[in-house]
Amino acid sequence: MIQIAVMGFGTIGSGVFDVVNTNREILRKNAGDDVEVKYVLDIREFPGQPVEKVLIHDVDTIIQDPDVSIVVETMGGVEPAFTFVKKALEAGKSVATSNKELVAKKGAELLALAKEKSVNFFFEASVGGGIPIIRPLLSCLTADDIEEVTGILNGTTNYILTKMNREGMSFEAALKEAQDNGFAERKPEADVEGYDACRKIAILSSIVLGQRVDFEDIYTEGISKVTTEDFAYANKLGWEIKLLASSQKADGNVYAMVAPALVKPGHPLYAVSDVFNGIMVHGNMVDDVMFYGRGAGKDATASAVVADVVEAAKNPGVTVYGGWTEEKKALSDIATSRKQFLVRVKNEGLEAARAAFGEFDAMDACVEGEFGFLTKEISEAEFAEAAAKVPEMLHRIRVQK
Repeated sequence: MIQIAVMGFGTIGSGVFDVVNTNREILRKNAGDDVEVKYVLDIREFPGQPVEKVLIHDVDTIIQDPDVSIVVETMGGVEPAFTFVKKALEAGKSVATSNKELVAKKGAELLALAKEKSVNFFFEASVGGGIPIIRPLLSCLTADDIEEVTGILNGTTNYILTKMNREGMSFEAALKEAQDNGFAERKPEADVEGYDACRKIAILSSIVLGQRVDFEDIYTEGISKVTTEDFAYANKLGWEIKLLASSQKADGNVYAMVAPALVKPGHPLYAVSDVFNGIMVHGNMVDDVMFYGRGAGKDATASAVVADVVEAAKNPGVTVYGGWTEEKKALSDIATSRKQFLVRVKNEGLEAARAAFGEFDAMDACVEGEFGFLTKEISEAEFAEAAAKVPEMLHRIRVQK
């Protein structure tokens, strides 16, 4: 009997409880033994619910029980999750988590501790929900030099942008619909300002680079300034606007960024819409590999967590992943990265824009009082210098190669 404990009985924790109880036969077959939830840790009570029989309120009950070999952490946040996970690893128990904040902030330390104790710290569900991406990067793609990881890593923002594009909604209206449908939190800043995607690309970058990438060092820009006018130009071009999280090696530099971008037809992420996520990985040998699926949600994320439980059960006493070191990886200044930009300018700024950016073909997207144009490929610093000379500029969006 493989006995596990679940710390946190929110959306994902309850999903884990359901998966274990619903898929007993599948788990027995894949794990080689029965999997049972012995404890669920939460500060709340759940009277009359099945979880009530295994509910506890003291983490030490889990830590001190030698029969619990695997702990699932679905509490969210850094504390007390970090303290509890550290205790579990120190007690010789493997841990599976969906907590991106914990992994982004403390992943290197917890991976090192797991290796020291000959157990595992698994975190597949921390990025991409039910999409398998962590394990492929740590095992299946290790023969390649991974040159780029770019993804749509947040379902809330992708849903909002899809609504703005297909139905002409404003950002505010699309956000409200996302909240009404349960796709966005009442306080949506972590999603719409790009912080959620930032933590996820920090984790993926750390895996690819083998060193800790601090999410606080990643340039992050959300979608709250994207307008229906921006979509008018995107539609004129036949392109899509997506919130992309990207980590890329280029000319000896390593760049990481989260920002809205125009995506052209033919790009692997062009058709990823609604609440779905997509992650494109480019290796020097394998070329482009695409991962697509539900990047969030109770069932999909819980499935990924329980898959980590099975992996831990199949590898007792063996640390599967080395992960990344605690040594911080310095990222290159995005000012030196080169891109093309779509720029929107008030009509009276035509001469100033041409003086600053050089000749261009003005685009008419039937937006009153303004025009748009595409720059040549320039550095972020060159763009900022030119943009400062055009006070009539309304907005700009980067173009994804």
